[in-house]
Amino acid sequence: MNEVNRELILTNVSRRYGNVVAVQDVSFSVAHGEIVAVLGPSGSGKTTVLNMVGGQLQPSSGDIRIGGKSIAGLPPEKIDAATVFQDYALFPHLNVLDNVGFGPRMRSVSRSEAAKKAMECLSLVGLSEYGDRKVTQLSGGQRQRVATARALAVEPAILLMDEPLGALDRQIRLRLQDELSALLRRLEVTTLLVTHDQTEAFAMADRIAVMHNGRLEQIGSPDELYSWPRTEFVSTFLGGGTILEARAAQRSSHGSVRAETVIGSFNCRVNCDVPEGASLRVLVRPEHVSLQPAGTSEVSDLKNGQVANVLNNGEATRTTVRFGDVTIESLQLGWRQMAQGDAIDALIKRDGPVVIVKEG
Repeated sequence: MNEVNRELILTNVSRRYGNVVAVQDVSFSVAHGEIVAVLGPSGSGKTTVLNMVGGQLQPSSGDIRIGGKSIAGLPPEKIDAATVFQDYALFPHLNVLDNVGFGPRMRSVSRSEAAKKAMECLSLVGLSEYGDRKVTQLSGGQRQRVATARALAVEPAILLMDEPLGALDRQIRLRLQDELSALLRRLEVTTLLVTHDQTEAFAMADRIAVMHNGRLEQIGSPDELYSWPRTEFVSTFLGGGTILEARAAQRSSHGSVRAETVIGSFNCRVNCDVPEGASLRVLVRPEHVSLQPAGTSEVSDLKNGQVANVLNNGEATRTTVRFGDVTIESLQLGWRQMAQGDAIDALIKRDGPVVIVKEG
């Protein structure tokens, strides 16, 4: 890849359709060689952000810069970016080599040089022997590799990926997540990845930008978002869990606070000062909850629960338990012998739950 400034910066970017706001004041950056995933449910605005970076849509306000230069208002052909689409958008009448070389040819590169660049990029994705194949003869995973090679062939400052693995079977998708992220990091390709798949975002991205209702809820590393969600939406969208109303039983110290809830009390992590008696919102994730038959341990945090549902998949057991009017989930490795209606106590992982403190 060329040694140029490949940083992407969005500053207070909005997109409106009349009175409807699709994206509202979104600001974040993607550093040179970084992979940032924009994650969110349908209608969150993530694809609108991608299309504004690619020039298919123009921002109603705000600025977008690539390599320090504003691209707001420019048409796609004037923006140094390439897109890998979910449906690959390959040309069925061209063979693999010509598909990959199409971009360089459109940039006035000679046919021989375009073919050379296409072969280099096919080698990068492990398809150097497939140049003469028709794209209709390829599997879904192979077509995705060709689409990636075609995007890389123009050496874009920014690579845009729009649900690139969404059409693939699970096993192929998991393998390509590892292969693609390793390739993009090795080539130091600045990448903006749009996906609704949390596993894909966690596996591929250096940082994740979570969007909801057109707004950026939080951006950070996968571990930061999962361990320290700043909003209730982020906390339940990533990994799930139960949010409980609580009261601080004592003043926080050393990043921990004792939380009293209607179903019991337990320690929580907190990253700010919490005075005694303060009202809290506490996130308890399924992996924080260990279950045991009622009355078998004196150190249980939650007592007198009842199993509402059990789902075993062989690798783990997900159990839904009711404690009065409150329902929580437990996720434990292996096969657990539990049945609906069983009386259950629960032990909460020490300093596992987290107090949600909204930023700002």
